[in-house]
Amino acid sequence: MQISNVNDVKIYNLSHGKSLPEWLSDRKKRQLQKKDVDIQRRIELIQDFEMPTVCSSIRVSRDGQFILAAGTYKPRIRCYDTYQLSLKFERCLDSDVVAFDILSDDYSKLVFLLGDRYVEFHSQNGHYYKTRIPKFGRDFSYHYPSCDLYFVGAGSQVYRLNLDQGRFLNSLQTEAVENNVCDINPVHHLFATGSAEGRIECWDPRVRSRVGLLDCALSSLPAGAEVQSLPSISALKFNGSLTMAVGTSTGQVLLYDLRSSQPLLVKDHFYNLPIKSINFHSQLDLVVSADSKIIKMWNKDTGKMFSSIQPESDINDVCMYPNSGMLFTANEDPKMNTFYIPALGPAPRWCSFLDNLTEELEETPECTVYDDYKFVTRKDLENLGLSHLVGSSLLRAYMHGFFMDIRLYHKVKTMANPFAYEEYRKDKIRQKIEESRTQRVQVKKLPKVNKELALKLMEEGDQEADEASRKKKGKVLPSILGDDRFKVMFENPDYQVDEQSEEFRLLNPIVSKVGQKRRKKLKMLAQQAVAAKEGAEDEEEPEGRPSSEEDSSDDDKSWVEEVREQRRLIRQEDWDRRRRDRKQADRNTVLLEREEGSGAAESKKTSQPKFYQIKAGEEFRSFSNVGGSKQKLQKASLEDRLKLEENSGVSSMADTAVGSKQLTFTLKKSEQQRKQQQLEREHHEERRKLRRSAGHLSSARGRGRGWGSRGRGRGRGRH
Repeated sequence: MQISNVNDVKIYNLSHGKSLPEWLSDRKKRQLQKKDVDIQRRIELIQDFEMPTVCSSIRVSRDGQFILAAGTYKPRIRCYDTYQLSLKFERCLDSDVVAFDILSDDYSKLVFLLGDRYVEFHSQNGHYYKTRIPKFGRDFSYHYPSCDLYFVGAGSQVYRLNLDQGRFLNSLQTEAVENNVCDINPVHHLFATGSAEGRIECWDPRVRSRVGLLDCALSSLPAGAEVQSLPSISALKFNGSLTMAVGTSTGQVLLYDLRSSQPLLVKDHFYNLPIKSINFHSQLDLVVSADSKIIKMWNKDTGKMFSSIQPESDINDVCMYPNSGMLFTANEDPKMNTFYIPALGPAPRWCSFLDNLTEELEETPECTVYDDYKFVTRKDLENLGLSHLVGSSLLRAYMHGFFMDIRLYHKVKTMANPFAYEEYRKDKIRQKIEESRTQRVQVKKLPKVNKELALKLMEEGDQEADEASRKKKGKVLPSILGDDRFKVMFENPDYQVDEQSEEFRLLNPIVSKVGQKRRKKLKMLAQQAVAAKEGAEDEEEPEGRPSSEEDSSDDDKSWVEEVREQRRLIRQEDWDRRRRDRKQADRNTVLLEREEGSGAAESKKTSQPKFYQIKAGEEFRSFSNVGGSKQKLQKASLEDRLKLEENSGVSSMADTAVGSKQLTFTLKKSEQQRKQQQLEREHHEERRKLRRSAGHLSSARGRGRGWGSRGRGRGRGRH
């Protein structure tokens, strides 16, 4: 179960949660229910309340005991007994169900309008009778006083089938080309049809003549709206004797009084989707209208929103259980949703336990859904020129954008670009002309966008075609230019390749080298194949000519130098751009002459930094002493600074960045250091006095003293 709170109205989704497959055994189902928490919290109000694939329509019998649903695939009808909370029977049909109705209080008399123009009648025991209508039907209604079935469809005629006599009667001829829906007033039995041209025609079944014609197409459009096509009638419902609700294909619901040709109220769903279903809630004077995305409940007198429901899947039909707060939806999903809204009424008698469970099943409510509002981002506000409204009551901040009134949004959008429809129309006409020209003889020409890329692809395609033509079984691969998935890349200027961007310049050498390597490899393979065919495998490679492997190895590394060169150029351009920016900033800087003496202290204080001009005769000193390291050094204590500069022996400090005064001092040595240095000096002097010269040891021949005229070897031999 899922609980949401929309406009302070709690909505309980009884079908929310995991569903167990039918092929699972009872033992497996019990094990899953013990392990899975989501399955334990699931409420299966009616057993197997789902379709194999999709549910198209759903109805409740007049006695409230049976719920019938039509779905596919295969086409079938399922009947559920609310007293047993389970499936009663299932019947398969030959074609999809377009519409069906229950003629009796229970399920004993059913009528099905099928998609193959057949009309089937079912009794309590099964299929009863089958007949066919001349045109494809779209909707039908049953007139209880005369037992007539009125069928409307893809034609101007309304076919009448009398169930008492068992034959077709004279048809009703309308002015419409096609009729989509029909309905009969439950009080005075006025028959109404809704056409594809946006008109409502009312007929009196007693005299079989038309008594009224109502044009709803222009009434459904707001003032100043762009008209692309006339909206057709997609839903029709009577309430009481004088109220009629009409749903259009553009997402509007019009409430009419039969005595007036102007609508009392127009309610827009703001989804531009056809209205699928309209129901009335008499106790609270509400209208429940639904399109494929959302179900809206609003007051029929004021149009004020009561609540809304937005299921996860698209909606096909909505059925309200009479005199209760429960409703069922047929969705584009196997599961049929069941919603319980206590604010609309109590739970039905067969599930009265829901009233006791609502307090125990409350969970954290969902975020409020803002109706009649449009979500816009900051970029959208800038494009519309509404950035000044940020912070006002007209915009409500939400996530990464804002909610604004949909009427204000449409008005501002129309004022910002009043010729949007004309431009859209010209583009469509241009596209139609281009499509018609495709049948003529095509001249090979480059597109307007990405010409270089298209030329490259054309050349590669021609090369591949030539290589494939040389081979007997060669097949040409499809080109990107002929693929519809990539045609926008050569039509939309937003996809233009920026060759000056950093990414392209760094990636282009790699791509080009990879392409060259691929083409070289293909040529090498082709040459090898030709050589193998001619029997030239044993030929030796000419001396001095590098092999193909060596060439490929050189190519593998050649693109690295190009990438490095591109990186160097990008860094150089970045440095030049910064230098130009600094020069431009220096040109825009106002220099203030520094006055001598007290004039410098009395200069004007401004929020911008001050720049000074050096006078003639003043000495300029470097700004390097004002760096971050000097600032840290000046904040340190004198002892720390002396320790850091102990190796240099001399430390200097300037009073200001551009001042002319300098303080110099020498570090004082300790008594022990002076004694040590004195001893070292005395030792060096003593060693210098004792040192004897060795210059007299060298002879004229450059040999040592031991080398005589006879040589050292001779003297030893004599001894």
